[in-house]
Amino acid sequence: MHARSAFHLGLVLSVLGWTAHADAQGPASRRVLGADRGRLAIVDAKGDVEWEMPLKSQVHDLQLLPNGNILTHTGAATVVEINPAKEIVWSYTSVPRSGYNGPIEVHAVQRLDDGLTMIAETGNRRIIEVNREGKIVHSVDLKVEKPDSHRDTRLVRKLANGHYLVCQELDGAVHEYAPDGAIVWSYRLDLDGRPATPGHDGHGTEVFGALRLASGNTLIATGNGNRVIEVDPAGQVVWSIGHDELPGIHLKWVTSLAELPNGHIVFGNTHAGPDNPQLIEVTRDKKVVWALRNFHTFGNDLAAAVVLDSEK
Repeated sequence: MHARSAFHLGLVLSVLGWTAHADAQGPASRRVLGADRGRLAIVDAKGDVEWEMPLKSQVHDLQLLPNGNILTHTGAATVVEINPAKEIVWSYTSVPRSGYNGPIEVHAVQRLDDGLTMIAETGNRRIIEVNREGKIVHSVDLKVEKPDSHRDTRLVRKLANGHYLVCQELDGAVHEYAPDGAIVWSYRLDLDGRPATPGHDGHGTEVFGALRLASGNTLIATGNGNRVIEVDPAGQVVWSIGHDELPGIHLKWVTSLAELPNGHIVFGNTHAGPDNPQLIEVTRDKKVVWALRNFHTFGNDLAAAVVLDSEK
């Protein structure tokens, strides 16, 4: 089989949930797509690189598409779709909107079911949806309290109801926006009773990621809040993992976030140093069933990572 065909088959099997190693509690290991140390790479269950390409920019979001392509962003403000042959088959570069002449950064991208691509633009302080021709077909202005062209947003996801779940990093808030730009739900992070400290390994309220669960609750990767929390629609914390709650693991900048079909939670632990895992999978009773420690391929800034064999 040609290398390209084998790679594409591997991605398709990943989408379908294939894995070679699993047990009743959790997998022996997992395949992971991630971006760090100047590369976009897939590592297999043994931790070996099975596919990679150079990608020099810092990456905060990745999506494996059903066709086997990868959607991500490169440079400050360019979104790209990359095929298994490492070719860019689609791209879109954000530019300053009318009335704004500052820098633009992209930290969140999502290919939607209707084929449009959702892009969160810092600086412009908006969410846009663009078609394959690069035309903006919908735009939502964001209400940002502390404008910063690097930190207006982190992860953003369009929900099944057509709303947008937006992590506004510097504001320390997760907002749900209706398509008309109205904020219909919010949660603001607090310091969890600990003093604020500076730096990437410090403590604060600079939120990174959020997911809306089937229950209606919202799962939040708190960034430098150093924890994962689940809040109900009333804003009450109903489940959490604290910064030192997992044995032998210290949480620092909590980033990528996923709920697997088996109910486990996978989250990124960025800027935590080589003594801590870069990705952690836990059960709902907070047992660690898998962790990624691969500092040969990835480094201390693995903010964007996706578990590929996520059905098991």
